[in-house]
Amino acid sequence: MRTSLTIPDETLAEFDRTWQAEGLDSRSRAVREAIQEYVESHHTVERARGTVAATIVFDYVHDEVIEDLHEIQHEFQSVIDTNCHVHHGEWCLEAIFCHGAAEEIRSLVYRLKDFDAVSRVSVTLLRSDGEY
Repeated sequence: MRTSLTIPDETLAEFDRTWQAEGLDSRSRAVREAIQEYVESHHTVERARGTVAATIVFDYVHDEVIEDLHEIQHEFQSVIDTNCHVHHGEWCLEAIFCHGAAEEIRSLVYRLKDFDAVSRVSVTLLRSDGEY
């Protein structure tokens, strides 16, 4: 299947340098692997059951979403243990440490991913009382 994507030039250049440095044979293969990693990450979060401990790390443009992010963090305070926040110019990096029902943490992750001003959201499940 052929498809087209709109990707910023600097992101594509970095992507090309990365897959070439890893010795992959084509950009298409690198894109397939990146898509597979994305799908696997999604399934890991989707399959989590019971009580989990997790870290959620994300970066965002501060002024565009900070008020909304504060509201979301208050909404999910029952599963958020603590967070760490650092400023890098207009961008911020935040790590949220969570413990609670997998369904609640999954909802938090999806809410964070719903903002255009949030660039990346990375989730690591540290422990689960149920099946992954």
